[in-house]
Amino acid sequence: MRWHNFAALSLLLAPTAPQAQALACKIPDRIPEPRLEQPKRGEPVRKTPTTGYLLAMSWSPQHCANVRGPRDARDRFQCAGENGRFGWVLHGLWPETDSRDYPQWCRPARIVPQPVLREHLCMTPSAQLLQHEWAKHGTCMSPHPAAYFRSAEMLFRAVRFPDMATLAAKPQTVGSVRRAIAAANRGVTAPMVAVTTDRQGWLKEVRLCLGPRMRPQRCKPFQVGARDVRTVRVRPMLKD
Repeated sequence: MRWHNFAALSLLLAPTAPQAQALACKIPDRIPEPRLEQPKRGEPVRKTPTTGYLLAMSWSPQHCANVRGPRDARDRFQCAGENGRFGWVLHGLWPETDSRDYPQWCRPARIVPQPVLREHLCMTPSAQLLQHEWAKHGTCMSPHPAAYFRSAEMLFRAVRFPDMATLAAKPQTVGSVRRAIAAANRGVTAPMVAVTTDRQGWLKEVRLCLGPRMRPQRCKPFQVGARDVRTVRVRPMLKD
């Protein structure tokens, strides 16, 4: 994998609109060690050749609205409000191929070291999710978790987002959300952005489709997510 291509993407996605990521984030003195992640029964190891990438970003207010226990260990850091307020967070950077048979679980994954978790917890506010992303996706891209997450963060920090309060003020469509994301990022067009919603039609994620050289490209048919005409509601961030 050519890690220098992340720098090229950072230049391509120059700042044109304010970010809507962590408004505040305080790392606790101690981060609970995540458990090892392994493929579930029936989930295969796939070492298929990588032909592109997907940068998946989650809208945190919607995630936290859907969790059963915001103060449970799994979601407390992100959702309890004790460690900050989060807008867009990184779900993961995923290697892709020309079909749904994307690479996964390519190497046995040890526990992500505490310094790496601490460095990236404000980007992906769940130690267990960081461990999962490393085990399932990162091991197919690098032998080192620090390198994988550093590059993922470079990509994530390069993305700019529209004013989410404006989008939340009235119902949107998948197409309008895609166009808003594209308009905030130079070199990105709406067909390069995928949108996913939950069953009730709330905005869940946006995903940026990337080619083999880490540049935005048109999403493949199996990557596009919800259809443009679908109505989308955007959950606003809670005010202080």
